[in-house]
Amino acid sequence: MLKGRKILLGVTGGIAAYKAATIIRLLVKEGAEVKVVMTPLAKEFITPLTMATLSKNPVLVDFFDPEDGRWNSHVDLALWSDLYLIAPATANTIGKMAAGIADNLLLTSYLSARCPVFLAPAMDLDMLNHITTRRNIASLKAAGNSIIEPATGELASGLSGKGRMAEPEVIVGEIKAFFSKKKITGLEGRKILINAGPTVEPIDPVRYISNHSSGKMGIAIADAAASMGADVTLVLGPVALKPTHPEVRVINVVTAAEMMEASVKAFGKCDIAILSAAVADFTPEKTAAKKIKRESDEMLLRLKPTVDIAAALGKIKKKHQLLTGFALETDNALENAAGKLKRKNLDLIVLNSLGEKGAGFGYDTNCITLIDKSNNIDKFELKTKGEVAVDILNKIISLIH
Repeated sequence: MLKGRKILLGVTGGIAAYKAATIIRLLVKEGAEVKVVMTPLAKEFITPLTMATLSKNPVLVDFFDPEDGRWNSHVDLALWSDLYLIAPATANTIGKMAAGIADNLLLTSYLSARCPVFLAPAMDLDMLNHITTRRNIASLKAAGNSIIEPATGELASGLSGKGRMAEPEVIVGEIKAFFSKKKITGLEGRKILINAGPTVEPIDPVRYISNHSSGKMGIAIADAAASMGADVTLVLGPVALKPTHPEVRVINVVTAAEMMEASVKAFGKCDIAILSAAVADFTPEKTAAKKIKRESDEMLLRLKPTVDIAAALGKIKKKHQLLTGFALETDNALENAAGKLKRKNLDLIVLNSLGEKGAGFGYDTNCITLIDKSNNIDKFELKTKGEVAVDILNKIISLIH
């Protein structure tokens, strides 16, 4: 989709500059030609040598080469580009862009650019929320620039909130969507239901049953699907993270019963369902209205099974609908996952194994095996969850066609 496209990548001086290396790798993998311009401060976070090696083009930082005086023309860079991506875009650079300041090569290239410009802001949450930053971003939007919304999560300052640069897979997905009138063939206009995260089953007002699911995998799938042009509804359990794509519709739930109700309601209107949530298998028979006091050294907690969402949707699935489930296994993984696929009338199952290092709850990476109803098995190496999301969606696209 990006084959032959000329992308100018501007890198500014923020901790997220290290992610620019992955952006280059993904763009080159898609067939794009990439040139990089960096601010002087960006060199403190990632070396021009790294960027030049990945892009296979010289990296430009200064207006001229101090050794031979050769001029680095910002005009030539701007005219060469089909798209100018600035990632990360710091509060300082955003402010200068909005004010028309041009005191480095990255900014003079921006003012000379005739191509579309995309910015991926990255900064601390208070800087992002400051009235001047909000005003500057609004000004750049009004001038026709595209803003790739920052994500919510842990920040370099140690605080947690909105300000993390969007993941490279999301950024590249936005660029791919821009260059394709139909976005990614196969998902444009498709209605997709995704559920994600844990459920919380209350014992009393202060105690509950839950699990370690962070919701990262399901949120990554939602962001990727929306970037591919799908109409996404995300039924999300209680997690700290949120999707970064602004067009993902989120329905927040807490218990398994609430997730079941929301999933069934959305399923009737969707073409594809991807059930990645870690739903509790059991819930207390009774929830105490007041905190249970410790009256002895033992406590008997009676549980009842929750409704199996995947099985319930499998029973009402129509011919045009495609249903994907997840299986987290510790032993006999392939056999158990294949059994679940058939038993619950799924079209595809995503197998995770807790035995894989770097995969499972809480990690930013995952290692999956895909099994479809024709018993085709595709095993993938350890990847970021953003990349895994794309692998899952590409498999779904192949099954649709």
